[in-house]
Amino acid sequence: MPFAIRIHQTGGPEVMRWEELAVGDPAPGEARIRHEAVGLNYIDTYHRSGLYPLPLPAGLGMEGAGVVEALGPGVSELKPGDRVAYAGGPVGAYSQVRCLPADRLLKLPEGIDFRSGAAMMLQGLTSAYLLRRTYRVQPGDAVLIHAAAGGVGLIACQWARVLGATVIGTVSNEAKAALATAHGCEHIIYYSREDVAKRVREITAGEGVAVVYDGVGKDTFMGSLDSLRVRGMMVSFGNASGPVTSFDPLLLSQKGSLFITRPTLMHYTAKRDELVALGDELFAVVGSGKVKIEVNQTYALADAANAHRDLEARKTTGSTILLP
Repeated sequence: MPFAIRIHQTGGPEVMRWEELAVGDPAPGEARIRHEAVGLNYIDTYHRSGLYPLPLPAGLGMEGAGVVEALGPGVSELKPGDRVAYAGGPVGAYSQVRCLPADRLLKLPEGIDFRSGAAMMLQGLTSAYLLRRTYRVQPGDAVLIHAAAGGVGLIACQWARVLGATVIGTVSNEAKAALATAHGCEHIIYYSREDVAKRVREITAGEGVAVVYDGVGKDTFMGSLDSLRVRGMMVSFGNASGPVTSFDPLLLSQKGSLFITRPTLMHYTAKRDELVALGDELFAVVGSGKVKIEVNQTYALADAANAHRDLEARKTTGSTILLP
């Protein structure tokens, strides 16, 4: 019987259990896949901790890559043996084998291996909708990307440069600065010891940036707003430092008629054609070699608790995968 990581209560990494889990035949519209690699993402810690509640007991994990084992009735776009990847749910990727809706699966191009596929889907599709849908980055735009050495950050920095933007990134230390610089970040700001908004104004000759991509949350929120140009857009897509608890919309007018949005990948890929289009853009830019996916940490799936500890301690860079 295959194994999976399950939680029966919310809390720290210690609540994750490695358990046998029966997996039956796929239902109508579903595919059963055997994972070759599973992606690790910060949202997984939100599910585990209860910040984003799940019905318990529950699995964890939002992305993976593997091989189709079987198909339920009504599935025509796939066949057993197909190499596939997915991101965005349903939750339960921390497993050796699982069934999930076939319309959530994308065929992996031949030039992309399973490890890259698992590492790139959630962070890559997130970067895709942020840069190409939520605010469509234009040549000449100045953009601010927080946590530039993180999984989304490294992909977004490279992609923004490909699009012709001036890329400003925040990091916590010199090692992460070097990593971000090597992946397209032109200007580095050390958020723990520099005034981010002040540095942004210096870099942009006082104008501010067109858009801020902020996956950090409460620690960077006000600095992000203060970094924007008139009518700039604040894109708050994560809470790595904790959620923003209060916000007065009047600030948006006071700081330059700003825009703010709190998007999620789910709402940009809810329709099959939207998911496929976004996936095609991601596969194209990665396949061209202009955006590189780097797996910087690998853990056994059974050791997911330690992966969570390292992620939350900010010991990781780039993408991390779990191997079943």
